[in-house]
Amino acid sequence: MERVCYVVCAWHGEDAVIRPAPGDFVIAADGGYAALSALGIRPDLVVGDFDSLGYVPEGEDIECHPVMKDDTDAMLAVRLGLERGYRNFVLVGAIGGRLDHTIANLQTLLFLAEHDAVGLLYGDGTAATAVRNGSVTLTGSGVVSVFCFGPPATGVYERGLLYGLDNATVTSAFPIGVSNEFTDGPGTISVEDGALLVLWSTDRESLPDIVKMR
Repeated sequence: MERVCYVVCAWHGEDAVIRPAPGDFVIAADGGYAALSALGIRPDLVVGDFDSLGYVPEGEDIECHPVMKDDTDAMLAVRLGLERGYRNFVLVGAIGGRLDHTIANLQTLLFLAEHDAVGLLYGDGTAATAVRNGSVTLTGSGVVSVFCFGPPATGVYERGLLYGLDNATVTSAFPIGVSNEFTDGPGTISVEDGALLVLWSTDRESLPDIVKMR
């Protein structure tokens, strides 16, 4: 398995279990530092403007940025991971809390896809990824939803799920892919031209297996 860059964001409650392997890189994005401390994990890098955490940690590798900036703290962390050569990213604690930050973190998945990287986002019992001109195969149970992520996505297929799609066009104005379900095996979602946002239900204990599945 390829190396993983973990970007740990602020979240509410105990949201995930992460088990970095040798060669992985763990970045705390602002308030994510407190979340990692609660898990007993020391980050390789801490980045942000520290308005959420409320202080700048001591004794850590720090990149401090002004509050008035274009990037979110999570996006800053993703850019740093890309600069270090990572192409597999897991954003933890990136759903829940402020809706605008949740949307920004989902957009970060598309940013990764457009930079030939793979992003998995987890938080609040939901995992998400972006698929651009390609496919993803998922295993799980419960709900899985697919949304257009930009201009109309054409050549969309959904296989192994309760409701299938066959060479469909999915647009941002009609949520035809919402509330699908896993059946007995893996489900595959593919798009020939365009980008899709894929979300599915999971739990905190399943995150290490989801990362392996990537």
